[in-house]
Amino acid sequence: MNASILFIATLVIVGLLVTVLVIYLILIIVALRRAGNQLQTLAGGLQKIVDDSSPLAGKVGTINSALIKLQEGLSSVDNHLINVAKVLKLV
Repeated sequence: MNASILFIATLVIVGLLVTVLVIYLILIIVALRRAGNQLQTLAGGLQKIVDDSSPLAGKVGTINSALIKLQEGLSSVDNHLINVAKVLKLV
């Protein structure tokens, strides 16, 4: 009788352990599927960004060169203003 009680208790404990593991595995599968759906949405959004920004690729060089010229002009104005400030003894 004592051995049969231990055997039944062992089966109950093993059954509970297996049940808990199955529940956790199912929850992990659900979480991974949700994450997969979110990643698929994210990948679609990133592809949309790439598609929408592709026309800019040819214009970036032009914009960059225009900004360099603007920076040179602003640096020149800055130097002139520094010289004026020195003449007026503001610096």
